Amino acid sequence: MPTKRKSGKNARKPAWMNKELLGKLKRKEEAYRGWKQGQGAWEEYREIVRAARDQVRKAKALIELNLARDIKDNKKSFYRYVSDKRKTRENADPLWKEMGDLVTRDMEKAEVLNDSFASVFTGRCSSCTAQASEGKGRDWENAEPPPVGEDQV
Repeated sequence: MPTKRKSGKNARKPAWMNKELLGKLKRKEEAYRGWKQGQGAWEEYREIVRAARDQVRKAKALIELNLARDIKDNKKSFYRYVSDKRKTRENADPLWKEMGDLVTRDMEKAEVLNDSFASVFTGRCSSCTAQASEGKGRDWENAEPPPVGEDQV
């Protein structure tokens, strides 16, 4: 059981974030709030947004340039930045079949997704779905794929 609650303010900030940029982003939020309440002009808000966006892009480019330049001396910071940028999911959530059954195994999920995509891309041609359903569970390594006519493409 955790004894201490984590706060969002203690989270690690991006490598490109600095005090000046943080101030610009807060100013952007204040300008948006003022514009929504009718206390500021749209053009003024847009200028603040453009300036903040430009500065964020420059800061990101600069930090990436510095990381690439110093990679031979400081590999750890480079790989830390890369791992922070990567957002992958190891496995997909459970899926529902058309009959209403919940699918949790990877092979079944692949079949459900394949059926879904096949129904989207072969909806106009009835012979395509017949060929796709005939080939299910078949070993295609030693057999020739089904012929595809011009009307099916």
